[in-house]
Amino acid sequence: MLEQIIDLITRRNANDANCEWIESEAARKLLGISPKTWQNYRDQRLIPFSQIGRKIYVNRADLDAFLRQHQIPSRK
Repeated sequence: MLEQIIDLITRRNANDANCEWIESEAARKLLGISPKTWQNYRDQRLIPFSQIGRKIYVNRADLDAFLRQHQIPSRK
């Protein structure tokens, strides 16, 4: 029973981290791309984002999904 509770808490904490909204510059730095590349990604709608006034926000889960889509598997 205790192991199930720990598992539930661990999964919930992981889900909460994916609901985090981060600012545009932090997202760009996390991806390691230039401001122009980041602008191109937004223009092409490669990563979903929200804009309030001049501020742009990206959901952490969307960034993780983008990285997974572009993952190159290792050779075995």
